[in-house]
This record gives sequence, structure tokens and C-alpha cells, in this order.
Amino acid sequence: PAMSPAALLRALPLAALLLLSPARAARQARRPNVVLILTDDQDLIPFLVLSFQTPLKKTNALIAQMGVTFVNAYVPSALCCPSRASILTGKYPHNHHVVNNTLEGNCSSKLWQKIQEPYTFPALLKAMCGYQTFFAGKYLNEYGAEDAGGVGHVPPGWSFWYALEKNSKYYNYTLSVNGKARRHGENYSVDYLTDVLANMSLDFLEYKSNFEPFFMMIATPAPHSPWTPAPQYTKSFQNVSAPRNSNFNIHGKNKHWLIRQAKTPMTNSSIQFLDDAYRKRWQTLLSVDDLIEKLVKKLEVNGELDNTYIFYTSDNGFHTGQFSLPIDKRQLYEFDIKVPLLVRGPGIKPNQTNKMLVANIDLGPTILDIAGYDLNKTQMDGMSLLPLLRGEKNVTWRSDFLVEYQGEGYNGSDPTCPGLGPGVTHCFPDCVCEDSYNNTYACVRTLSASWDLQYCEFDDREVFVEVYNLTADPHQINNIAKTIDQEILEKMNYRLMMLQSCSGATCRTPGVFDPGYRFDPRLMFSNHGLRARRFSAQFL
Repeated sequence: PAMSPAALLRALPLAALLLLSPARAARQARRPNVVLILTDDQDLIPFLVLSFQTPLKKTNALIAQMGVTFVNAYVPSALCCPSRASILTGKYPHNHHVVNNTLEGNCSSKLWQKIQEPYTFPALLKAMCGYQTFFAGKYLNEYGAEDAGGVGHVPPGWSFWYALEKNSKYYNYTLSVNGKARRHGENYSVDYLTDVLANMSLDFLEYKSNFEPFFMMIATPAPHSPWTPAPQYTKSFQNVSAPRNSNFNIHGKNKHWLIRQAKTPMTNSSIQFLDDAYRKRWQTLLSVDDLIEKLVKKLEVNGELDNTYIFYTSDNGFHTGQFSLPIDKRQLYEFDIKVPLLVRGPGIKPNQTNKMLVANIDLGPTILDIAGYDLNKTQMDGMSLLPLLRGEKNVTWRSDFLVEYQGEGYNGSDPTCPGLGPGVTHCFPDCVCEDSYNNTYACVRTLSASWDLQYCEFDDREVFVEVYNLTADPHQINNIAKTIDQEILEKMNYRLMMLQSCSGATCRTPGVFDPGYRFDPRLMFSNHGLRARRFSAQFL
């Protein structure tokens, strides 16, 4: 039988004591600890609601109000596996080559394990920085697949490994406990996954070595489907429904065909379904809020809170009815690519708001920087947030970043929706589909002193372009691709080509509206454009 987390953890301190000299132990103990809480499919709304109706009151009080909230935090791909790969590697999808949630799309594939896993930031933390590392929760959507080593595969870099097999569930799941399968059933008191993760985390903090700094990554299933709340929360938020912003339940005119195919207005049953899903999502987050409270209290009791950075974020946003798309993510709009990012820790002043443009590719470099690792030794595309966390003045920062996604779809038609033709997927009963093979796009998201802009190109027969001025149109209703100044379009096209082929430092060059930007029109519309940059099978 598999050892319990507590038993496994109790075995560590003696070994650590034998290996660490008193001088090294003292040196190691001073370095900050880091905790990263990653939720699944969480949009910004729970943190934007100012009324008493919010599922994350304790998280807000214990992290946001004690530290900094990044109000312009994004993901470079609005889908679980590519986004999580970006967090782990600090790279854009075109550099880590995880393009969707399938093994064929490099999600936890053997190629990912061979090429990328040895160089993730946790692997560097453990091997190069002497951190003890702990993972609990959802890793990558195809983790545990038999074709890629099953749950016996434990990625390099983890001292303690409690990873969910495959995708998010709340009951009836299998965990890899340091490479050994452990099956859970449907008894709330011992199986509800968010609570199991909380208890494993508390066990780690109780029994870990006190002679090495630690890194914890806790990846909750909430608020991902199937949206199963803890029994004590099933009656919560009975009056809550999805926000009715100006882009709710309207036709996505002048948008890519996939958005235009959504049926407007939505049926009453569709609206009822998405409202119910929205409510249940909030209910599942109440257990995450409890986890945060337990974790912070334990750190405080241990005397470690003041020397611990705590990061809270999500792998992507989520939509519920915007442009008449029922529920999902993977689109290029703010509701899918924008995520919460809250940080507290040593040297961070309380109740801060930061408006800089940050992305989840920055988490790895930031955590390595906290640990004292030389970032010049990495191949990461992101930037360390540490200067921003410390409130340093006159920090040179990015004004844009890349969003990229390769659509999923199949050669055959969906038998329930034959009229839509081949290539669509994730279709609802009323034949509204959330994805397609040519829902493949790349965007430059710009946020500078003078511009709040998004420029996107689709890899389809039209080479369809969408452009939004978010200063005038924050809900991205009006595509201005045909009316915006042609020179800006040309510069954005060129910048997009540059970012799609960037790696490491070249991903951090000046944006179109930065003083140091250089534009060479001779390179316009070269063979290095989007159509040539489509994620190809040669990577996989």
C-alpha cells in the first residue's frame, strides 16, 4: 500500500539533517519560501465583485489586501495544458510546443517529458537552488496517460508529488502519490479533492525539513467542470447569475466565423444552463477560499509566513454567454485570456494595485529570481516580477505580449450537427460550437501609455483580422480592423511576426509604441507570417 503523505514527509527531516551542515542549513533557511496556488478556469469576476457576494473573501483579505493585485495579468494561450506548460517553462507555446489538451498536441507527452520537463522552474529550484518542492493537484490534462508513462511518471524537480490523473474532478479520481496510484471515491470527508489538497499541504508544512527553503504548487480542480461543490456550499449564491455585460448574449458581428455561428439570442435553456454553471463555479471556489485560510494560518503558526511569497492565479479565464457563446475558454478575448494574479510576501507593501502588463510566463522567472538563480542561465521568455513586487521605481517593462492558440477539430463532421461541416468540436446540443480546426490565431496584446489595443490574425483562408481599441471598447464589441490607421496595422503585423518567432530575450524587445521600437517595412508580409508559423507536426 502507498505510504500516507504524513509518513512520507516524516522520513525527510532526518535525511536532510544528515546532508546539511549547520552553516549551510542556516544559509538555506534565510531564503524565502514560495507557494503558488493555481485554480482551473477562473475568470476575474470573483475578485471584481465588490459586494458581499463573492466566493473569495478570505483569499482577498489574506493575499490581495496583504500584498499586490496585478490588474493586467494575462495568459498567452487560453487553454489549460498550453497555459500550464507556459507557467512551468516560462515560455510561449511556440517555444514549449504544447498546443492543446491532447497527447498529440504535446500535452504531457513523452516529447514534453524529454525536452521541456528537465528545464521547468521547479526542476531548477530543486537541482540548482536546494529547495524542497511539493506538488499537489492537477498537473497537465494528459498526465497519467498510459502512452506517456502512466501515473508512475514523476517529473524531475519534485520532492513530493501528489498529482491528479488526467483532468479536473472532485470525486472518483486517481492520484499519483510519488509515482504510486491511489484511488479516491466519493466520500466527502476523505475524497473531496480541494480538501484533500488542503490536508496534504498542511501535512507537508508539518513534516517537511526545516533546513531547506520550500516551494509548494497547489493546483485545485475548482472552478473547472464538473463544478461539484462541497455539500455545505450547495445552497450558496442562490441569487447569483452570470454577469450581463454589454457583450452578453449578442451577435459577434465582424468577428471570426466561429464566433458568428453562435445563435443569438440564446435560448432560455442555454441561459439557465450557463447561469447554473456560473453559480456552481462560485460554490466550488468557497472550498478554495477555505484552503487559503488553512494554509496561511499554518504558515503563521510555523513562524514562516513573513518569509513566504504566496502567489494566487488561474490557468485561463472563462466565458459565460459573451457573444452568445455558452461556456468555455480558448477564445482571444479578455474574458478568456485575463486572469487574477495576487501576490503577498517579504518586501511587498499591503493593498497595492499594479497596472503593468504581466503574463504567466513571468511566474517561473520570478520564482527563480526569488530563489537567487541567475535568469541569464535560462531560456525563458518571461520577465521577473520581483522589481514590481518590491515597488522599485523606473522599471523598464514590456508594453505588449503574444497570444497564440491552435484550434482543435476533427476531419469528420459532428454527427449531431451535420450542417456545420467538418472541423468543429466542443459543440452544444443546439449546434453552437466553441472550437474549430481553423480557430487558430495569434495576437499582439498592447498596453502602453497611449494605447490599449489588441491585434489578431487567424490562420484560415480569409487570414481574418480582428482589432480592438479597449480604451473606447473594453468589451471588444467593435472590430476596427477595416477602419484603423493602415500604418498601425502594418506595424502590428510586423510585430506579430517578430513575436511568433521570438525566443528568450527577443520576446522582450520594445513594442510598437515604445520609444526604442524599430520598424523595417521591407520585412512586411514575408514568408515568416502567421500562416508559416502554424504549430506544425514537426514539433510533435
